[in-house]
Amino acid sequence: MALSIEEFLAQDERKDLLRLLTAGSVDDGKSTLIGRLLFDSKKLYEDQLDALERDSKRCGNAGDHIDYALLCDGLKAEREQGITIDVAYRYFSTNRRKFIIADTPGHEQYTRNMITGGSTANLAIILVDARTGVITQTRRHSYLASLLGIRHVVLAVNKMDLVDYSQKRFDEIAAEYRTFVAPLGIPDLQCIPLSALEGDNVVERSNRTPWYDGPALLEFLETVPIDQDIEMNDFRFPVQYVLRPNLDFRGFSGKIASGVIRRGDEVLALPSGKTSRVKQIVTFDGAPAEAFAPQSVTLTLEDEIDLSRGEMLVRPDNRPEVGHNIRAMLVWMDEEPMDRSKSFFLKHTTNLTRARIGRIEYRVDINTMERHATENLSLNEIGEVTLTVNNSLLFDPYTRNRATGSFVVIDPVTNYTSAVGMILGADDTATDDTPQGLVIRLAELGIEPQHRQAVERVCHYLRNNGIDVTCTEK
Repeated sequence: MALSIEEFLAQDERKDLLRLLTAGSVDDGKSTLIGRLLFDSKKLYEDQLDALERDSKRCGNAGDHIDYALLCDGLKAEREQGITIDVAYRYFSTNRRKFIIADTPGHEQYTRNMITGGSTANLAIILVDARTGVITQTRRHSYLASLLGIRHVVLAVNKMDLVDYSQKRFDEIAAEYRTFVAPLGIPDLQCIPLSALEGDNVVERSNRTPWYDGPALLEFLETVPIDQDIEMNDFRFPVQYVLRPNLDFRGFSGKIASGVIRRGDEVLALPSGKTSRVKQIVTFDGAPAEAFAPQSVTLTLEDEIDLSRGEMLVRPDNRPEVGHNIRAMLVWMDEEPMDRSKSFFLKHTTNLTRARIGRIEYRVDINTMERHATENLSLNEIGEVTLTVNNSLLFDPYTRNRATGSFVVIDPVTNYTSAVGMILGADDTATDDTPQGLVIRLAELGIEPQHRQAVERVCHYLRNNGIDVTCTEK
């Protein structure tokens, strides 16, 4: 039965979204695979097809075939060299799911581009050439995918047409790859033999691989379960903005980083430590009884408490870690090497604070996974470091919660992104002379109730200026 336009739009809105990236060595066929995926799933307009055919004849690298890579490689330098340099995003949908594909470059000098493309991905497609198998770049990209916390990985053994669709060759590559990724802890791995140029096992199962009984790539992308990828047990609501349109309304706006919140639930404001209950959940579409990650909402509370940007609402019995000293994996993204004597800005959820980089425990050689001692990190290098921040962070380990376990390091002079980091946990080796914060106990100081709001406003001002201070009743 044909759907009405209203029913079709309602059905389209209910589709979930899968974010994925492609990674692999140069000439493994990443851009070609994405182009073929778009072409065979009938997601290209006529003018795009006409332009693709013209460009294939003029600057294509696929002989008499249509060069599907040109759909993704749009930079002039990419087309001249036949490689991917920038991260190209492509959007399409099927009847079952919406997709955002990040086509990331394979060169080692563009590691930071892959980190950028994979920071929000649910799934990674790691391409290998069936002729060469698992190589150094394959190991590097798999390590980066595990570092980013990507839970679903597809090993796409491409160019099977060049090895006569050999089952033996595919099984050899799949077995070697599974052995390599076993220590990386990737929970979901699927190996698929395909030919991006010929279209085998890309959108539909190919009769050229009768020995393969798994899904085609698009079928797997449409059915891979991603509802458990967002942490729903730990409620974390970083406050982005205090909404005060009139005297009768005061709400706290932001994006739910993880978890579920319902009207009437008790919440704890951090770092102040005050508790209240959710009075109302406000959205553009009304006031629902509950909200969940990754929705953007405004929460109103039953009590007037001091809460501002950079602070967080959580459940009283489920709190994040709080501290000034953390251990993290850092990916250096600045052209200038790390200067550990410099004070940086650290952006974590909605909180912006000053930070210094302390020890560098080791640098990872992402080609061999070996660890080396070093005094600093340069462009595209990755290492475990310790950091000390002025304002205490409200964080979870990255492996548990990607939203509250990641941060960005910003150069205060150039405003460039110097690094991105994944929090491992608190730095237990920090000395006692690190900042611990000032606690103002209102009752002990004998401050009258009518003056307490003024003191809380002063605390709020000090926190916004880099001084860690907490006001409590007792």
